[in-house]
Formats: sequence, structure tokens, C-alpha cells
Amino acid sequence: MASLTIRKLDDAIKSHLRLRSASNGRSVEEEVRVILRDYCEGRPATAAPAPTAAPAQSERPTAPQAVHGEARVTLIIGGGIAAYKALDLIRRLKERHIDVRCVLTRAAQQFVTPLAASALSHQRVHTDLFDAGSEFDAGHIRLARECDLIVVAPATADLMAKMAQGHADDLASAILLATNRPILLAPAMNPLMWNNAATRRNVLQLRRDGVAMTGPNAGEMAEAGEAGVGRMSEPTEIAAAAIDMLRPPKPRPLAGKHVLITAGPTHEPIDPVRYIANRSSGKQGFAIAAAAQAAGADVTLVSGPVGLRDPAGVTVIRVESARDMLDQVEAALPADIAIFAAAVADWRVASEGAQKLKKTTAGMPQLALVENPDILATISRLKDERPPLVIGFAAETEHLIDNAKAKIARKGCDWILANDVSPATGVMGGDRNTVHLLTRKGKDIDVDSWPVMTKEQVADKLVAAIAKALEESS
Repeated sequence: MASLTIRKLDDAIKSHLRLRSASNGRSVEEEVRVILRDYCEGRPATAAPAPTAAPAQSERPTAPQAVHGEARVTLIIGGGIAAYKALDLIRRLKERHIDVRCVLTRAAQQFVTPLAASALSHQRVHTDLFDAGSEFDAGHIRLARECDLIVVAPATADLMAKMAQGHADDLASAILLATNRPILLAPAMNPLMWNNAATRRNVLQLRRDGVAMTGPNAGEMAEAGEAGVGRMSEPTEIAAAAIDMLRPPKPRPLAGKHVLITAGPTHEPIDPVRYIANRSSGKQGFAIAAAAQAAGADVTLVSGPVGLRDPAGVTVIRVESARDMLDQVEAALPADIAIFAAAVADWRVASEGAQKLKKTTAGMPQLALVENPDILATISRLKDERPPLVIGFAAETEHLIDNAKAKIARKGCDWILANDVSPATGVMGGDRNTVHLLTRKGKDIDVDSWPVMTKEQVADKLVAAIAKALEESS
């Protein structure tokens, strides 16, 4: 018997079947098979568990309700060329010990087959709202509720429009309307569709409704000659975002605090073409901003010219020169914590050339340099709006600790993070860092040396140290 179709069951029997199947982690169809097999083999029937109060539809659990040790995801695959990536996403989620049940829209089946999704997920794939094999017990409600997270990948413009407007004319949209679980969208569409005013309105509405999104990314489109923002996030990115949503909520020790951060280099113009700068990538400052935001802080990031994506939930202000950065830092005050991770150029030319400077028979023109404003020292010495905790960075190539101790005394800040930026370390522009945290203890300066870590790990450790210091001071 390939499938079961059962009709004309009274409500009491339906309720019994639903409770029994849910308690055993099976679909109702599978549970009916078990009952029939037990009956034929002469085994006694087991009673359904006592009913429990159903959660309100508005509740959105923040921790996974695992079955047999696995979190459960309902994966809705929308109709777009990026649907082929959803097959890899199934594999990535399974690698992370996540149970995956797939729903394919009618359009998705033009790009991938239910058989392929079923083979990878090891589960039956659902495609039809009016499937007689599952809808006798409201199967779309089970798909909407018997999971810990719903992932939509790719989330097409049409499917997002249906969600924003509350439509439920197929299985996917009915599940999304009937769920009380968190939803993660991975949008994928042509750049013009993504930037269309209607799509932007729908995205805004979905965000207001509490729907999470990852992407879209920028890059080449499937259409020849098309490029821009609209590519679906890679399966590893979507899987990482899903894991973050399935984890219990992280502590938010910096909730209610305003954290001001600087990052990246500054560019000091010589003429319209040339400038003075350094090799800072901004990665450490951006990582600190992301970690502070994750800890609940209201974060303002003032960044010099870098090629990094803005951290989610962070107010990012882009600047060019040291003077621009100081102006924006002062405008962002007051703040509870100020972290100056930017590698500000110490000098600028006294007089910027209005035109490109040319070589002459006499050689290159002489460049007179003047000192740039010292942002760390300026903020550390404020009387009225000085943040209670001011943290600087000391990027050195020799005598690291001695120079950092001299800097913390000279600048007037509270903490200094010292790191060796010699070319051999690969810190400038790299992904790893080795830092020493110097903190004032009365007249003494304590030094805490950290092991080699990624810049994200350094950021997390710094934010944890800040949260501990705030707790001790309160």
C-alpha cells in the first residue's frame, strides 16, 4: 500500500490520532500504519497521551524543541533558479543534526524535483495544500507547528509578497500564515525586482512582523549580463543563520548602553588623486561592533574607508579623514563606552593640492605635513561628555607593552588593547590577532595577555570584559 486515504473520521478520533502521532514524533499517516500493523500482529493498542494546552499562535519559541535530540526545520523551497542551492542547504542542515522536512512550491518543482529533496532529507516532501494523504488531519498546520524554525530558500518576490499581504492560496503560504514559529527568509531575485518599490515595502513589512532575513548578496545573476544585489545567500550562510536562531537567546549584558566605536583607516588627501593612509582593514573594529550589538548595546560605528559590509543592527557612519572622524565621534556623544579601534593617520598635508601634483624637472614637490587631531586623547580629556569607559588601541611594531603603557598614560584613556602589527604577524588586513589588554588599577596598569584568536573571538572577549567591568562597578 503506497499511501493511506482516510475519510469520515469523527473529531474525537482525529484528536486521538493527532495527539498520539505528535507524542511519537510521527505523521498521522505513519501513526495509522503503526496502529494497523499492531492490530494485525495482535499487539495491544497504546493510549494517546493526555492533551496539553496548545501554545497561543502569537508565541514564538526561542529555543529548539528537539525530537530525538534534533532540532526540526520546515524548509520551504520557492520557485527560482536558486532553488538548486536548496538541495545543498538540506545537506548542510543535516550535517548540523537538524531534521528537515521540505515543502516545494509549484514553481520550485520546475527547478528541483520532490524526489531529490526527499532523497537528501530522508523525509516525505510536501507539495500540495489539498493532499488527501495528509490534509485529512490539517497537514499544513503540522508542518507549520511541528518544527522549531521555518526557512524559506529561495524566498522569491512573489512568495514574500504573499507573506506580507497574508495570502494563503497554496501549501507554502498557508504554512507561513498558520505558523507560530520563527521564520528565516533567504531572498533571491533579479536586482531590479529586489529594488522595486513594491518589494522594498514588503521587505519592510516583513521585518516589522519579526521575520528574519539573510542576504541577498551581490554578484552575477543567472541572466546573462545581469549583476547586482539579489543572489541568494550561500547554503553555509543560511545554515549558520538557522543555527543562530535555533540557539537559546544569548545574554544581553550591554542592553541599554550606547557603545561608540571607530574602525578602519583614514585617508588624508594630498591632491584629488593621492592620499596618506595605512593598511588597516577595519575588520577588528567591525567585529567589535557586531559583538557589542549582539550583547544588546545600541552601537554607533564611525568607519574610515573599508570594503566591509555593515554589521546588522549597527548604525554605521562612513568618513574619509581624521577630522571627519572626530566630528562624527563628537556628534555621536554621549556614549557609555567608547572604543577607538581606527588606525587614524597621524599626519596630513598642510595644503591639499587642488589639482593632481606633477613631477617637474626639479623633482617632486615638497609636502609639508601637519599633525592630525588625536581623537582618543580628545575624547579621553572631555569634562562634560566623556564616556565612563574609554578604550584605545596601540598598534606597535616594537617594545609593545612599554609603548602601550606610555600611551595609556599619555592619552588619558582607561583601557588599551595592544597588538603587534609587524608585517610578519599578518594582523593588518588579516583575520587573526594577538592582543594584550592593559587596564588602569589606581596608579598601576595591569596587563592581560590573550592567546592568538580570530578577530571575532577578540571582539567577544573584549565585550565580555566590558560587561564584567560594568557589573562590578554597579
